[in-house]
This record gives sequence, structure tokens and C-alpha cells, in this order.
Amino acid sequence: MKPKISIIIPMYNVEKYLRRCLDSVKNQTFTDWQAICVDDGSPDKSGEIAEEYAKKDKRFIVVHKENGGLSDARNEGFKHATGKYIMYLDSDDFIHPQTMEIAHYFAERDKTDMVSFTYDRIYRPRLMVRYKLGLNTDDVIPWGIHKKYDLNKIDSLVTDDIFEYATERAHNATNKKRRWLVKHCQVWKNLYRRDLIADTPFIKGILFEDFPWWSAVMLKNPRVTIINLPLYYYIPNFGGIVLSAKQLRIMQSLCFGIKDAYERYKTNATDYQMKRWSEQFLWYFIYWAFRKIRYLKTEEELSGARKMLIDLRDAGVFDNVPNDWYDVRNQIYEFISK
Repeated sequence: MKPKISIIIPMYNVEKYLRRCLDSVKNQTFTDWQAICVDDGSPDKSGEIAEEYAKKDKRFIVVHKENGGLSDARNEGFKHATGKYIMYLDSDDFIHPQTMEIAHYFAERDKTDMVSFTYDRIYRPRLMVRYKLGLNTDDVIPWGIHKKYDLNKIDSLVTDDIFEYATERAHNATNKKRRWLVKHCQVWKNLYRRDLIADTPFIKGILFEDFPWWSAVMLKNPRVTIINLPLYYYIPNFGGIVLSAKQLRIMQSLCFGIKDAYERYKTNATDYQMKRWSEQFLWYFIYWAFRKIRYLKTEEELSGARKMLIDLRDAGVFDNVPNDWYDVRNQIYEFISK
């Protein structure tokens, strides 16, 4: 019998945190799930730890593969997932015990394609402060982890227009709408109906793969239930891929994702969808990519950055600029004309 929820957990060099992650799944109040643990060629004991869980609980399924990166691991996990709904969980993070119970309840009650919750915005800063002070961050327990939610008392909003609420720019929202904003592109703070995302794989080999993937999912115009609960516990990447990767590679990944998403929207989006996506997502990521030039040291690196931005210009990415972003576009044109 197929499970109601499949949760996909890519694993690479996370033996220090993996048990906490898998325990948070094992201890869910909702029991009809399967966890697809994808060992992405990890050189540590992550695969062995996951196998321990699988031997004790058949709901854990371990897939071993050669290293291919986060996108590849997520895609591989999806191949093995059989649930009606899909969730993603990064293996150094963990979730509240009622996460699946709450998300599944609202998906079924509202007949929605997606249920969007949020992450604990207090827990992450606590860890960052402790890290900067040289204190231990491994055993810090989130203040809300033991909170018990009454499903009948949880406020929610159902929308057939995700573009009205999804944003990277939460500061400019009205107070009424701010409560219901679906902030940022992280794939792990949502429950998805399997059929919604079945034909949308992650782009292999790039960083920040969430942006083009999330943009593609938005374009499907899903019916969404938004609940303003901090159910996900996100661990800061103190020294991982985002902080240590070369800035040029980050820029390359961002530009690749920008172009992929833009071409998709140029072909398939309505004028309204294109306008909202450009204002709330596209130009935020364009600016983020452009800012990377400040870290480039050599003429070769600057030349590579210039070529990437020229490619975006030639593809038409900069043609329709929202009013707030004219200065950024002018700065980009000045840079590529040198």
C-alpha cells in the first residue's frame, strides 16, 4: 500500500547531524510516510547510519548513488517516492513532530496542491550568535519543538494565486498580507502534491537550484494553503557550500537558473505572472548575481562574469525592468560595456 507522504532526504557528509534529522521523521505524529534517504556518494558514515534506521523501520528506504550534487540526489529520491504527497528535508535540518500531520490535514481539507509553512526564525539566529561566540551549537533545542498544535485552531489562508503571496521582498508588503507571505524559494518548507511536481526535476550541477525549480512550480498556478507555523528547523551552513564556494561559480549558477526560469516564463507566463515574478523574484536574483563581481579579482574572472551578463541581456532578461530596479540595470549595462 502506498504511503500518504514521501519525504526525500539527500545525504552527504552529515553523519554529525543525521540521527537528529531521521529521528525527527521517525517521531512524527503522522505515521503513514516513507523516507527516501539518498546517500549521494557520501564519504562518511551517513549511508551506514541511514541503513541502521532502515533495518529497524521499513518506512526508511536508503538509496546509494555516486556523488552528483543536491539536485541529482533530490531527483533520484523522487524516482523512488510513491506517496501522494512529497516533502523535502535537508539532512542537517529537522522538523517539528506534527509537521506531516498538519501539512497533510490542510492539503486534504482544502484540496490544495501545496501546503506552505515556514521555518523557525528564532532558532537560526540563536545558533548564529552561539557560533560567533564560540559556543556549542549542536545540542540547542528549539523553544517551539514541544508545542502541541490543535488542528482546529490553526489559522490558514487558501489561495489560487500564489503570485500574490510568494516573494523574496517581504519588506514591501502591507501588514495584512505580510502574515501570509510565502517567503523565499526554499523547497523544504512545503508539502507538494506529487502530480504537481512530477515533471519538474531540479537542474543538476548548479548551486541555488531552488530558484528555477520554485519558479517553474509557481508557473503551474497551484492552489495553495498557507499556514504561518514555524515547523522546520533550519541549521545555518557555517562553513558549507554557500560560504566557501568560489564567487564566480555562484554567479554562474545564479545566471544559469535565471536564464532557465526566464525562458520558461517568456514562453508560458501571462502578463500578470511575468510582472509579479519579475518584481518579486527575478530582479532580486539578478541583483544577487551582479553583486558577485565585487569579489572577482582577476581580469579572466571579470571577463567570465561579463560574458554571463551579456548572455542574459541577449536573451532579453533585462528588457522589462520594474521601476525599483532601473539603477541596477544601468549598473549592469555599464559593467558589460567596459
